[in-house]
Amino acid sequence: MNERLVKVDGINLCTDSFGKSVNPAILLIMGAQSSMIWWEEEFCQRLADAGRFVIRYDNRDVGRSTTYEPGQPGYSFEDMADDAVRVLDAYKIEQAHIVGMSMGGMLTQMIALRHPERVLTITLLSTSNFAPHLPPMEERIMDFFSNMGIIDWTNEQSVAEFAIERSRILVGSKHLFDAEKVGVLAKKEFARSNNMASMTNHALLTGGESYLVRTSEINVPALIVHGTEDPIIPYEHGTNLANEIPGAVLLTLEGTGHELHNDDWDLIIDAISKHTSVQNQFS
Repeated sequence: MNERLVKVDGINLCTDSFGKSVNPAILLIMGAQSSMIWWEEEFCQRLADAGRFVIRYDNRDVGRSTTYEPGQPGYSFEDMADDAVRVLDAYKIEQAHIVGMSMGGMLTQMIALRHPERVLTITLLSTSNFAPHLPPMEERIMDFFSNMGIIDWTNEQSVAEFAIERSRILVGSKHLFDAEKVGVLAKKEFARSNNMASMTNHALLTGGESYLVRTSEINVPALIVHGTEDPIIPYEHGTNLANEIPGAVLLTLEGTGHELHNDDWDLIIDAISKHTSVQNQFS
């Protein structure tokens, strides 16, 4: 790991990089309540081996980045979108390929509209612009997350059990669920977290609406990757993005849920590698 703490505008953002900095940059943005370790090291290294400079980082309120008191996030989605640019600035990267998963994909859309001059391409995994006509998450998922208040965030085993059960209900029928691997990652996340309970702030964030209604204005090449069995952000959200963003390409993952399962890595890494090998055709 090449962890680096970026201190800017009164906040800390913990980053990590893979590959040679002279290569085209890919910035990875993870979803809500998840630190950068869920972009697994092997996944990142394989992207780097394809000739990319890969950066992952902890969003605010997860991992080693700045945290806020639970229930009192002092920032908005716009601030989080700007954090991505702060990371690029710290690495002296003028333009990058942005890859976002779930909430990270929502931020990626915002970045493409808020900071278009910094974006070469975008890849949106398991995400949405949350248009009102799209189907909601499955009720069983809402029920699961409604019980987050009973978790002891100071106890490693409690946090690991939560992460395992969360991942278990998100996996699609195509994949075997690896509870042991999820447990190892969860304990790693616990060990490097400033305050695990602060992750719950992501559910309280506001902002972004003025950008998400403008998805059709995104003017960079877009790759949409979505599983057909995603219980949090149903597949229709992915097809909607593919229809909304001009020239977007949709990669459908049959039988995949809301996950970045290693069984899909070959497909995803190959697609991202090809997608990021072209220069911005709109520039």
